[in-house]
Amino acid sequence: MSVTEERPGPGLLTAPAAAGPGSTGTKPAADPGTARGRFLREVLGFAAAGALAYAADLGLFVWLRGPAGLDPLTAKALSFLAGCSVAYAGNALGTYRHAPARGPRRCLLFLAVNVAGALVQLLCIAVTHYGLGFTSPRADTVSGAGIGMALATVLRFWGTRALVFRGEGRVGSWTG
Repeated sequence: MSVTEERPGPGLLTAPAAAGPGSTGTKPAADPGTARGRFLREVLGFAAAGALAYAADLGLFVWLRGPAGLDPLTAKALSFLAGCSVAYAGNALGTYRHAPARGPRRCLLFLAVNVAGALVQLLCIAVTHYGLGFTSPRADTVSGAGIGMALATVLRFWGTRALVFRGEGRVGSWTG
């Protein structure tokens, strides 16, 4: 590294830059001021809210099935609603905090998008378990919690972005 080049600061992602007069040889990989940087920040915020929601859903489900002694469907329905509430709060107060509040319609849309995601997960299990004959607990887990969760997450991100918090504060959104 020459005397004129700067070393990137802690946490700064860098990528090769076009060499030219006064060039340091690096540029930020995801500048927060660019569309790519804003999109990356949105994806990371959505993922953080989703991780907290998943933890709330799982923790409550385990408690409701164990010490509380509820049946599995009631426990899952209650934990699903709690997880949706945590995800909505995380997205409304974090990822999409710049969006103005609009009352119960937004909450109902968010719930509908999450129900659609849950149906995608159930559909994956139904196809592999009943359609393809993979009936082991491991196959159900891979299908529902692996493949189904991945597909449902894409659907939830798109739905949250395009339907619930659509276009608020974004320029040139790819979802409309």
